[in-house]
Amino acid sequence: MSSNETPRGPVDSSRIPRYAGPATFARLPRLDEVGRADVAVVGVPFDSGVSYRPGARFGGNAIREASRLLRPYNPAQDASPFALAQVADGGDIAVNPFNINEAVETIEAAADDLLGTGARLMTLGGDHTIALPLLRSVAKKHGPVALLHFDAHLDTWDTYFGAEYTHGTPFRRAVEEGIVDTEALSHVGTRGPLYGKRDLEEDRRLGFGIVTSSDVLRRGVDETVDALRQRIGDRPLYVSVDIDVLDPAHAPGTGTPEAGGMTSRELLEILRGLAGLNLVGGDVVEVAPAYDHADITSVAASHVAYDLISLFTLDSAGPREEQT
Repeated sequence: MSSNETPRGPVDSSRIPRYAGPATFARLPRLDEVGRADVAVVGVPFDSGVSYRPGARFGGNAIREASRLLRPYNPAQDASPFALAQVADGGDIAVNPFNINEAVETIEAAADDLLGTGARLMTLGGDHTIALPLLRSVAKKHGPVALLHFDAHLDTWDTYFGAEYTHGTPFRRAVEEGIVDTEALSHVGTRGPLYGKRDLEEDRRLGFGIVTSSDVLRRGVDETVDALRQRIGDRPLYVSVDIDVLDPAHAPGTGTPEAGGMTSRELLEILRGLAGLNLVGGDVVEVAPAYDHADITSVAASHVAYDLISLFTLDSAGPREEQT
């Protein structure tokens, strides 16, 4: 596909039922069918970095299946994302499940290749370990990026059982490697017990600000969004969403659930409040379908990815008044 061609969108559900055909994200074309994409949806079926319940290696395909019901117009953002830019499913990055270090290197190299085509990545995990190589790749292109991290947990611990690369350590590594902008780091939705008060002190030393799930409840979405936008400014922004940021009532299918989380409505509204920021990459991770029921978690994750993709494409299309 050339840059002048009309984007190829999803399969027409009036001709082929939603439950039929290949399960690409939102029934979009595969990347090899269009040649290039402005936004590539890519899976990383990897969960060797988890510390409790495994199963997130199956998350990407579960999200794809749940995304069959997504429709091409997003009224919350007044956008038709698949018409504004070419969005395509890039398949999965196949990684070694027995060697975390090698897997991290493979993800980084694959992300480098995809970003080199001009695409921005919407990545479906997989566990949160994958955020580190994705941030490395994005930083090569944009320099240190602002990070907006939605999660029940801090993910800034040092090691687990002596391992530096796990789903609980990616953002400490990112700070140590200088690939994130320490003036613009935010956790949103954190809650639950910690190992000690020192966890918070070390997290603060790394440069993170924290908006807990209780803060979102008390302050509301609008105040939360205003504070985040002020912290981010015009910096290139990477958004990483661990689905366990949602309360288990809204996302039971995850590896480390914590009570007292955000609702899916709150998460989606905060994401929509990021419109106009310089979003350069995003991921949705830790969907573990073996613990899900009625696809609650996968449906929530598919909508999170859809709204992030909408933000990507609105940015690609320019000011709203110029859209057709």
